Amino acid sequence: MARLTEYDERQAAGRLRVAITAFRWAVHAGIVPRPDASKWTWSRAAVEAMDRDAVAAGLPGDPLSGRQAADRIAEALGTPNVPGEPTVVTAFVVRRFMAAGLLTELSGNPDGSLVHPSQVAEVCTRADLAELVAANAPLGPDQAAARLGVRRTDWDHMVRLGWIAPAEWREVQFGTSRAGAVDVPLYRAAEVDALPAAHPEVDWSGLRAVGKGRRSPLAALGR
Repeated sequence: MARLTEYDERQAAGRLRVAITAFRWAVHAGIVPRPDASKWTWSRAAVEAMDRDAVAAGLPGDPLSGRQAADRIAEALGTPNVPGEPTVVTAFVVRRFMAAGLLTELSGNPDGSLVHPSQVAEVCTRADLAELVAANAPLGPDQAAARLGVRRTDWDHMVRLGWIAPAEWREVQFGTSRAGAVDVPLYRAAEVDALPAAHPEVDWSGLRAVGKGRRSPLAALGR
């Protein structure tokens, strides 16, 4: 069978006989060069020149799942995640750390994350870890409205106006029926906290004082 002339990451990992996660880490860490044949593929010569042992050594064990990484971060804060109790650090925080470049996504599965244990350990030593976790805590719409001291209808107008957008959407199950599952938007706590300063044109004290059932002062605003 003819050999490939170009390799994507999965084909290159297969040629080197290493896990795809190890290969992705090797690309991130510079153990192997960036793709040279196209934006996503390597030439055969580039793959043949790669050091298989160096790639394998870059990730010698199994990567951590997003949940496992969150558990380690919670432990580093001295507030471990305890089964059956409200989660202190969630996988949402881990994904926000990825978005900020603090952690590297090694999974190709959009529904689950994988990260390098050493990278998580490095994050756990940061002096500002507690502040980073607090800033990246997930808030649903009702929680965000309560945090700002406004009604849910006022919050909905802020979203309509484009003042803030969800960091992600997650499926939430209500009851035991699959039909009870809905997608809920989640927002970063830091972005919610920044809204009053970002919109000084709003009378926030007056907005917080609007009574139940009254029209929101934000309803007349357009994008």
